[in-house]
Amino acid sequence: MNILAVAIARSGSKGIPGKNLALVGGEPLVAHIIKSALKAAESMPFDVMLSTDAENIRDAGIAAGAWAPFLRPAELARDDIPSLPVVQHAIKEAENRRGIRYDIVVILLPTTPLCRPEDILSCVQMLIQKPSVNSVVAVTEVETHPFRMKRMLEDGRLINYIDQGFEDMRPRQSLPKVYRRAGSVKVIRRAVIMEKNYLVGDPCIGVEVPPETAVDVNTPLDLELVRRLYAHNSDY
Repeated sequence: MNILAVAIARSGSKGIPGKNLALVGGEPLVAHIIKSALKAAESMPFDVMLSTDAENIRDAGIAAGAWAPFLRPAELARDDIPSLPVVQHAIKEAENRRGIRYDIVVILLPTTPLCRPEDILSCVQMLIQKPSVNSVVAVTEVETHPFRMKRMLEDGRLINYIDQGFEDMRPRQSLPKVYRRAGSVKVIRRAVIMEKNYLVGDPCIGVEVPPETAVDVNTPLDLELVRRLYAHNSDY
């Protein structure tokens, strides 16, 4: 099967200026996800492409080993542009340049620099093994269970966000497990993206990954956390 991995990196981060080039372990964020993808590709060959609108991010990606043959058009680099047209553009560019048609697309985010090669491989292999499945995403168990979450009314009163009719005081271990998308890896069949115009298609299967690999860098606190995790774990 022809597989394309696309790392999406935009230059205009507001929470952390220059976020995709922020250093973790002496290397920019964008380099970590690319190197994980290239390591995964040693076991299952696929193209690793970087889509970015910035020359300096492109240079960092190429230095890490990414295929980055273009700069993303300005109309696809605004902060209000969703990921779907960005990924569709990358697929078209890759197919035109390679002269092939991809079967599977892997979407990767540089903001999850602790994503492991085995996380990427597990998601790709799961989709290949299950022909009836349209997408596979990395998931991790949530830290705060939805049954514990509250919302605040205008008068300050707290009520349960999920109304069960009672205050749930059960121990955390007895609550049903709940997961969130890790954000690190999405693996989708090409037709879902290019023909149905979805980034995640039903049926979708989750592959659980460790919570530390699913830290998504959106704030300075997130960045400090991944730096500390990286410094204390020789596996990254």
